[in-house]
Amino acid sequence: MSVQRNVSGWMVTLAALGINLILGILYSWAIIKKALVDDWGWSNTEASLPYMVCVALLAFVTILGGRLQDKYGPKIIALIGGILFGTGLLLSAFAKNPTVMVLTFGVISGLGMGFGYAAATPCAIKWFEPRKKGLIAGIVVAGIGLSAIYIGPLTAYLLRTSGIEHTFMFLGILALVGLILFSLLLKNPPAGYVPLVKKNRPIVAHGEDFTWQQMIKTRPFILLWLTYLLSATAGLMLIGHIASIADIQAGWQAGFVLVVILAIFNTSGRILGGFLSDTIGRTNALLMVFVIQALNMFAFSFLDSIPLLIAGTAVAGLSYGALFALFPATTADFFGIKNLGVNYGLIFTGWGVAGIVGPLLGGQVADLTGTYNVSYVVAGIMLLLGALLVKFIKAPAKRI
Repeated sequence: MSVQRNVSGWMVTLAALGINLILGILYSWAIIKKALVDDWGWSNTEASLPYMVCVALLAFVTILGGRLQDKYGPKIIALIGGILFGTGLLLSAFAKNPTVMVLTFGVISGLGMGFGYAAATPCAIKWFEPRKKGLIAGIVVAGIGLSAIYIGPLTAYLLRTSGIEHTFMFLGILALVGLILFSLLLKNPPAGYVPLVKKNRPIVAHGEDFTWQQMIKTRPFILLWLTYLLSATAGLMLIGHIASIADIQAGWQAGFVLVVILAIFNTSGRILGGFLSDTIGRTNALLMVFVIQALNMFAFSFLDSIPLLIAGTAVAGLSYGALFALFPATTADFFGIKNLGVNYGLIFTGWGVAGIVGPLLGGQVADLTGTYNVSYVVAGIMLLLGALLVKFIKAPAKRI
């Protein structure tokens, strides 16, 4: 077994980053949702349904996608995902009611996102030494957050100049072309591959490999799943409603700017979270992120000016983005990398449930009260509960 140079690893990492840059179209939903409410007269809850279903399917299909990519390799799974995701966006151009759009964007694009996301992160992590798991995971998943920097203004421009139907058609074509091209560059390392390590530094082994059947019987799996759910709800609620929040709390019609701010700091959080966890440890980083986000949620109802909303959105983006580096790296630490695709996919379903709870919580509260204040408090309490549970997360005992 020889140590090999890692040019291929970086190529795969950049391709995986590219895939997530396209899948991040999901994060422009706050802008699309506002247009559905303003232009087509949908309620906040109705306009949130396609996004909710897409997020939920993304999470649960990641289990199947992760298992298939562990078995057949990431390229074919990412290709299938890209075709489904782009097709769902194209078909959404012809969806005139919430039920049809739940099918096109929610189900078809959600299936595609699940396969694409499952193929990207695990294969990149497998090319690098354990010390870099957090950083590499952060770089790859940064693509989804970074995408809103260009997708947000682009979507706002398309909606303003071409309408909802043509916006979906353009985004669908962009997704099909981009995802197919990036998918062709994905591959797992060959058998016997050992990543390059800096001189005079010993090679560190990855954690012992658990099958998914063994993993789900452990307490760390249950705690990681619960903390993912509790911590991601706040961010997912804001992603689905931030443009409407800007209008309600500050009378700001250019809410797409907050989508971009959220994206920039979401991206930064993914990279910083990975680096931080490699430095101070996974659970210490999780605890820090949860507490900061909880305090931010409790303060969010008082953010009634544009500068304050920008500041609160930045903190929310940093904290939410960090989760996407921390949880896959912790999964690899605790349960190994051989079955990382399916193992992380199972833990990622906690995020999927949050994708239902967060947008629904925000939509229902806004429809009933006209503000999002109650939803901020609920999200903050969930984060504090997650912080409490983090204290009990320990590496699993050796499997028998």
